[in-house]
Amino acid sequence: MKSNLDRYRADLDALIAQGNQLVYSMQRDVIGAAKFDAQVKKQLGAEKAEKFLAGLPKFKLTYESWYSESKALIRQLLPDRFDDFVRLHEKPRARKDVGFGNYVLEDYLQGLKVTFSYGDVKVDPSAAIPQFDQMVGILTAAKRRFESSLFDIRQLVQADLFDSEVDAARHLLKQKFARAAGAMVGVVLERHLAQVCANHDVKIAKKNPTIADFNDALKSSDVIDIPIWRGITRLGDLRNLCDHNKEREPTKDEVDDLISGVDRLLKTLF
Repeated sequence: MKSNLDRYRADLDALIAQGNQLVYSMQRDVIGAAKFDAQVKKQLGAEKAEKFLAGLPKFKLTYESWYSESKALIRQLLPDRFDDFVRLHEKPRARKDVGFGNYVLEDYLQGLKVTFSYGDVKVDPSAAIPQFDQMVGILTAAKRRFESSLFDIRQLVQADLFDSEVDAARHLLKQKFARAAGAMVGVVLERHLAQVCANHDVKIAKKNPTIADFNDALKSSDVIDIPIWRGITRLGDLRNLCDHNKEREPTKDEVDDLISGVDRLLKTLF
């Protein structure tokens, strides 16, 4: 069974390789397929060039999934560069003018081109190439940090432990110990939310905070949005049903929802 360390390493390698391919795809789109293909054939020869070009992904069909997956990994592995990574993708809210320095990937996906009043081009999609190069560079930096002794692997080890506990909860549920399974995975949820708060420097005033306390603090600090907050609230209610409510037994479906919800949060909220 692969550890989280192995999975992170494999995911990073795949995303970096895909990012480098997307750089070529973007260049091909910007300078034109005919010109780009001719340059590649000149450098590689006809046979190798044909194979290389056939393997290039379509940028606008592939980029969004690459961005979403890369963003999640950078948030976990290189949080101090997370805002820089997002800034290269998203349009600045306060932007009044578009130029070479603030042209972002959202502009590129929309094919934005700005001209001066006399018709000359001020900025066009080619401005996105250095921006995307920088995004791939940030992802590569996350890989270097991951491989270095500076990277703190405690959270990844903890993630492995959480995965094991989620698997154990599923096993308990299969053996019809629904309340015990829910209580076990509820502890995982509470500890994970505590770690998320620590990751984002969200302070909790209470000495013994609950799932609801962590959830509210994360929402107040804009770490999570309202739909995620509502989802965690639902998971907290199910955990309380398993842990405290003695009036009725939790159903198998309720505990299954709790386990699945916690498992999903472990993989998407850092």
